Amino acid sequence: MQAHGFQRVFAFFSSVTLSHLQTLIRYFVKRCAHDKITISAGHLAYVSLLSLVPFIMVFFTIMSAFPAFESVRTVVEDFIFNNFVPTSGNVVQEYVSEFVGNASSMGAVGILSLLVVALLLISNIDKTLNRIWRIEEKRPAMFTFAIYWMVITLGPILMGSSVVVSSYLISLATFADTYTPGFSTFLLKLVPSLLSIFAFLILYMLVPNERVKFKHAISGAILATILFEFSKKGFALYVANFPSYELIYGALAVIPILFVWVYLSWIVVLLGAEFTCSVREAWLEKPGSSPVSTE
Repeated sequence: MQAHGFQRVFAFFSSVTLSHLQTLIRYFVKRCAHDKITISAGHLAYVSLLSLVPFIMVFFTIMSAFPAFESVRTVVEDFIFNNFVPTSGNVVQEYVSEFVGNASSMGAVGILSLLVVALLLISNIDKTLNRIWRIEEKRPAMFTFAIYWMVITLGPILMGSSVVVSSYLISLATFADTYTPGFSTFLLKLVPSLLSIFAFLILYMLVPNERVKFKHAISGAILATILFEFSKKGFALYVANFPSYELIYGALAVIPILFVWVYLSWIVVLLGAEFTCSVREAWLEKPGSSPVSTE
């Protein structure tokens, strides 16, 4: 069944002609301009910075509740900050860990308020993606809350499991290095990209309040991952060679740098979402779903 699904995806991409690609690119650009994704990305970046500490605190609190993941918390932190924060990752990790430590000493009311803020971030992501998908019908309140709660509770479990599996694969690759030199290094470079594709795929398939085909979601996930990797390298190169933030802000430079990076990350996420919808709509697979014209 799964093999048949991948065959359909391969057939879908192999049928793409140059004319189709030109139509898709024009439609994609017009759709992004119509939806003003830079404004949406700025809003999500602002909410993300407000929700960063509460979300991470809830994330690691839930992970700590499972003894099997107790020993991988540090590994998860290092993996996230080393692979998904292109510059000043160690400084950001140090500050965030300190903030999370301070927040964990709060009372029940304070913890509840942080949980609400974390849910606010998920709610804004949900609304933004559904707006991109042109979905006006809202889920029932209880169903929506159940989904948000599932993200907060299952997210840490999935992340912990993926890190455990990744560590196991890397250990096997290290053993395989004896016979195939350089294989573990190749796998180490490949794991973050594969996890990014998987995360974007889940985001684009499950968040919109309608069925999203795998072949559409995987195209957006691949594009978002490619853009994410290029943006990481480009942003790190810019900060290293044009240290204007450090000259102006000094020790506080990590704050605007983090904000700009979060903003760029959300632009990448929204571009992937727009591309997923464009692949579906540009070739009239869902006529009339968008006010954007391909002409």
